[in-house]
Parts: sequence; structure tokens; C-alpha cells
Amino acid sequence: MQIVDAHQHLWDLDRFRYSWLDSLPPLNRSFRMPDYLAAAEGLNLVKSVHLEADVDEPDMLEETRHLLALADQPDNPLEGIVACGRPESEDFRSYVDQIAGHRRLKGIRRGLHTQADEVGQGVRFINNVASLSDYGLSFDICVLARQLPVAINLVSKCPDVVFILDHCGVPQVKEKNLDPWRSYITEIARFPNVSCKISGLVAYADPQRWTAEDLRPFVEHAIASFGWDRVLFGSDWPVCTLSASYRQWVEALQAITQGAGDLNQKKLFYDNAVRLYRLS
Repeated sequence: MQIVDAHQHLWDLDRFRYSWLDSLPPLNRSFRMPDYLAAAEGLNLVKSVHLEADVDEPDMLEETRHLLALADQPDNPLEGIVACGRPESEDFRSYVDQIAGHRRLKGIRRGLHTQADEVGQGVRFINNVASLSDYGLSFDICVLARQLPVAINLVSKCPDVVFILDHCGVPQVKEKNLDPWRSYITEIARFPNVSCKISGLVAYADPQRWTAEDLRPFVEHAIASFGWDRVLFGSDWPVCTLSASYRQWVEALQAITQGAGDLNQKKLFYDNAVRLYRLS
């Protein structure tokens, strides 16, 4: 089965600064394209989408330009870039103007899981996200499970924007806390312009003792809520390596979904990412 990875990261610490890595020693080194290709070796990975990795703000524009240039090279599977952005900033649109129009730029993300809830609730934030429809760009939502009401409020006010919810809304997998995450997912899935990335879950599981069955109730509820046409696979590499190898996560998700049949698995692992991120 061909795989489109809708959620990979790269960071080169010789080029850019990522302050958040200081508190995560296992990830506090460079992860470059050759490392990614080695991690995915043998899995029939054919395309990927790079998600911003919270580079320090002074480096945002240059990091985005660097990644767009990397995606233009023919020696790697990278076909889409979801760039970092600060919709809460009054300069947001002028920033987007500097990167818009590149055929590999697919969307913007502002990680809200590390921010106060008020950031994603601000009028300027919401208006700037709404403006992404003018550029033909999507918005990736990254919130903690308890912040899903913030995401629900955002998507309700931006009906013309394509939204992709990262990491199934970051449920507490290790703690096996299905509620109230479950009801929030049901609610946000009612918006037809929102899709859900089946990613990140293994990184939130018990790093030493997780099994595919630990992940199953979260995967199955997300798919039941959004349907097979609005879910897409993401590795969340290298963050997934906190708990699992790239291959272990892929094989776990394949095992969880194997009963759904080849057609639905192809939607999850390939078709939906190509459509939603407008890949070639």
C-alpha cells in the first residue's frame, strides 16, 4: 500500500532555533531529510507533508522558505508545506503575502496546545484565520483535548476555511481518558469543513508499554465521527519516536483499521491526504 504521510517534521539546529526542544533531550538534535527517509524505509512512502515545528519566531520566514526550497527538490517525497504563522499578530497577512503563491505551500498552523486559550479565541486571530480562504490555504488545528471547545468556536466562525485537526485533538491516551474528548470530537466532526489527522496518538501513549489496543478506541471514535473520507494518516515523526518507530506506528494503525477493508485503508493512508492538501 502506498503511503502519504500528512504530518512529518524536520528541524536543522545548525540553521534555526527551536527553544522548546531544550526541555526534550531525546528530540534536541537535528532531524533532517536523510533521517526521515531512513525511518520510513521499506514502507512505500510516496509523498509527505511537512508541518511547522514551532521554530522560534525570528526564524519563521526563513525556515518556511528553506522548507519550500527543499520541497522543490526531486530527491525526496516532500510535496506540501504547512507553514508556521501567528494569526494573533496584526502583521499576519503581510507575512502570508511573502510566502503565498508557492505551489508547495498548502496551509498554515499555529500551535495552540502550548498557548493560553485566549490566543485562539481572539477576534484578530479568528479574522486572520478566516482570511486564509482568500489564499486557498488550509489551517491545521493543534489543541489539547481540553481546548477542543476553542477549536469548535474557531471553525464555527470560519466556514470557508478548510481545517485539519491534528493528532485527533490530542487525547490523553496513556491515562485512557476518553471523556470529554469523545463528545468534543463528535461535535467538531459535525462541521463539514473539518477533517481529522490520525497522528500523534502513539506519542501520547505509555512509551514503554503501549499496544495497538490502547490506541484503538481513540482511532475508532475519530473515524466513526469524521467518516472515512475525512481522516488522514500522519506519522508525527520524529515526535513519534518518543514511544515508537515510524514502522511500529504505521503497523499499529494498519492493524487497527484492517477490518475496514482495502478501500477505506487507502483513503486513510493515501487518497484523503492527496485531496485535502491538494498534492500533485
